[in-house]
Amino acid sequence: MKLKKLYNDSRFRLIIFANIASSIGSGITMIAIPWMLVSSENGNAVFGYVTICMTIISFLITPLVGNLIDKMSRKKLLLTSNIASFVMLLFFSVIGFAGLSYEIWHYIIIYIIGSLYYTIFFPTMFALNQEIFHKDQYKTLNGTMEVQGQLSSVIAGALASVLLSKWDLHYILLLNVFAYVAAIYLYVKIPYVHLKNSETKGTSKSKGAEGLIYMWKRPAMFLFLFFSIMPFIGVMITNYLFPVYLADVLKASGSFYGIQSMVYGVGAVIAGMMVPIIARKLGDEKTIVYSVITYTIAISLIVIANIPFYLSLMFFIALGNSGARVARNSFLMDRIPNEIIGRVDSLFRSVGLLLRIILLGIFTGMVSAGLIIYCFLILSGILIIASIFVTFSWKNDFQGNGKTIDFKMKKKRLAKAKA
Repeated sequence: MKLKKLYNDSRFRLIIFANIASSIGSGITMIAIPWMLVSSENGNAVFGYVTICMTIISFLITPLVGNLIDKMSRKKLLLTSNIASFVMLLFFSVIGFAGLSYEIWHYIIIYIIGSLYYTIFFPTMFALNQEIFHKDQYKTLNGTMEVQGQLSSVIAGALASVLLSKWDLHYILLLNVFAYVAAIYLYVKIPYVHLKNSETKGTSKSKGAEGLIYMWKRPAMFLFLFFSIMPFIGVMITNYLFPVYLADVLKASGSFYGIQSMVYGVGAVIAGMMVPIIARKLGDEKTIVYSVITYTIAISLIVIANIPFYLSLMFFIALGNSGARVARNSFLMDRIPNEIIGRVDSLFRSVGLLLRIILLGIFTGMVSAGLIIYCFLILSGILIIASIFVTFSWKNDFQGNGKTIDFKMKKKRLAKAKA
């Protein structure tokens, strides 16, 4: 019934179709560009350094994005990012149609455009969904959005596996441009009035500080949410590692990279359909724990995988990451006030980006030295630590009943104070 009610909501339908259009267009481009970079001379190192620089830029602007999300119309912010991406990609497409050849710096700028778009799009859409839909719909909504996003990735992967061998880059960029036009049209039609919410009681009025102060008062919630985001950080890191691993270790072709994205999408779609059902029975917290463990096991087995086994693991990597994200998003929507959701979300994104910067800096040097296997071993170790902590905090110290979330440490603190 909740899903049917969502389908009958015109805002939901417009959002879904707009997201599908923009996701497919940008997805094809963001599959094509990394492959073109790693296939060029010294491409592995170049792609690594570009990824590090882009992660640093995202780290610096994420707090600003979070503040903008809470201060201005979320619809206007989505439209602005789509229009800006449309204009810039149209320019680069025209370069190709004019007969000019693309250089590595062109690939780098196009990759930056796509990355900046994602940096703005995902937290803005997350906040918009929390704002306009009802709390009872959050689990179904997040599952459906995951299915939409991953189905788009499946389609993008399938198209990319074909287009990479048949189309020149300027045709791929033009397809992305048309996708943005469709998305812009649909976003414009969304019925939406931005409500200027008052600040949450007890939070600071200083710019950007509300999210930090809100979580500072809830350390157990912060730690649980931080470790539960590790699968997503792993996915972002492997966006760099997987193309290199496929090209240098498994000796796979560009088409196989598209197939990998398609298999990942299938696993994520299944997670999007099943996790809302599972979370209603087990709760968001327990669902997060199981998802993090699933991702950890799959990523730890990558180093012993041949191509068929690699594809099988990709399915479970998607299942774990998407399952954790769907349950985690519902957890956040249930507990964080909408007027500060942008800043709270940006806090976790910033911390995650900082960790990604450190890991990418280490891994880029290791990949250049031919040590990509050890990169996966380090990543596996980090995920094992995250799984242990998430499991420990859930079983021992973490209360997630929707009312109060805190460590059971008050008695111990009182005892120490008396002593």
